[in-house]
Amino acid sequence: MGEGKGWARGKTAATDPRVSHAAAAHRGLTYRRHVSVEQDGRYRGAGARTLELEWSPAMAYVVGLLATDGCLISDGRHLSFKSADEQLVCTFLECLGRPLTYRRIAGRTGNTHFEAQFSDVQFWRWLGTIGVTPTKSLVLGALAVPDGLTVHCARGLLDGDGSILDYWYDGTGKARGGRYEALVTVFNSASRSHLEWLRERLGRQLGVMGALVAQPPKEHRAMMWRLAYAIRESTRLLPHLYASADAPCLLRKRLVWEGYARRHGVFTSPSETAETEAPYRFAQSDPPHSSPRNDGDLDQGGPRSDRAGIMRCPPGWRNLVAA
Repeated sequence: MGEGKGWARGKTAATDPRVSHAAAAHRGLTYRRHVSVEQDGRYRGAGARTLELEWSPAMAYVVGLLATDGCLISDGRHLSFKSADEQLVCTFLECLGRPLTYRRIAGRTGNTHFEAQFSDVQFWRWLGTIGVTPTKSLVLGALAVPDGLTVHCARGLLDGDGSILDYWYDGTGKARGGRYEALVTVFNSASRSHLEWLRERLGRQLGVMGALVAQPPKEHRAMMWRLAYAIRESTRLLPHLYASADAPCLLRKRLVWEGYARRHGVFTSPSETAETEAPYRFAQSDPPHSSPRNDGDLDQGGPRSDRAGIMRCPPGWRNLVAA
C-alpha cells in the first residue's frame, strides 16, 4: 500500500529515492505548450514572446539591454529588466513581442524605477549560450553577436549603462575667452574584458578607438570602467548607432545626438558621411567655435514628433545632458 495523497510533501531528491528517480526522468527536458497562453486559464494578463531565438537587429538590441540592465535569475527560468526610464522598459517588451506588463517601484530615497519580470526558460538558456549569464556584472565578457549586428547591440549597451554628454566649457590657453561645445559618448561597465571586446569590435568595424579608463570605486562597490569617445569619434560612431529612424532606442539619448548634429550640420546617417579626412563638418551658419545661444533664441515648443512618430528636436532646442 502506498502512503496516500501528498506522500511526497516535504521530501526532496536528497532524502527520498522515489523523488530522486522522478526528478532524474525529467531533468534536461524542454516542455512545449499544447494550449496557447491566451487560451490557458491559469495565466491572466500574460503573453508569450514572439521574437524568435535567432539573431536579428531587434534581438541584438535586446541582448545589449539585458547585458547591462537585465538580470537572469538563478532559478533558470525568470528574467528581469529594470530601468529608471519607463519608455525603455516598454521598448524592451515591444522588441520581445510581449505585453506591456511591468511594475513601478518607489525607492527609499524617493526615486522611481520600472521593472519587467517574466518566465521564459528557452530564452534564459539561449542567453547563456551567447555570453549573458546570472551574476554577470563582474564576469561579463565578449558577446557572441554577429559582426553585422554589432551596432544594434552597442545601441542597447549605450541605452542600458551608457551616456551621451553634450555640454559647454570655457577654453583655456590659446582658446581662453571662448565657449566650446563638447560631445562625448560613454559606455560603463564593471567588467574590463567586456569593454575591451566592445572597443575592439567598434574599432575594427567603424574605425573608432575610444579611451578605456578606470573609475575609482565608491565605498563598498567594485571598480568601474569607462569607454569614452570624444567629439570626433562620437560623430563617426553615433550615425551608425542611429542609422535608422525606426530603430528601437531610448529617445532622450537620441535627442541629444540629433540636437548636436542639427546645430553643427553633422551628418546623422552613415550613407550621408562625406569621404573626406574629417569625419564631420560644420554648417556655415554655425561655426565650430560659436558661443552658446541665449535662452531667448530657443524654440519654446520643445521636442516634437515627425511623421514617423520619432521624437525630434526643433532647430535651436538644446538638450544638454542625458546620462
